[in-house]
Amino acid sequence: MDGVPYLRKIDLKIYKGYPELLKDLEDMFKFKAGEYSEREGYNGSEFVPTYEDKDGDWMLVGDVPWNMFITSCKRLRIMKGSEL
Repeated sequence: MDGVPYLRKIDLKIYKGYPELLKDLEDMFKFKAGEYSEREGYNGSEFVPTYEDKDGDWMLVGDVPWNMFITSCKRLRIMKGSEL
């Protein structure tokens, strides 16, 4: 979460997909991600889950297929939607 330096490791392989991961992140950090669409990203949310891939690029959680995500995700970050 931006402004809150939580250094937690999350084993992405225990999740079956994005909905399960997002629910746990929402519960852990007390935010609501809103609905994701490929065209517009996350709508109706002040915070947006992003991740850093193995190339160092920051992308929206949900942009790539789940299996690709769990192999390429190095770091998760919950950003303010206004910073995107």
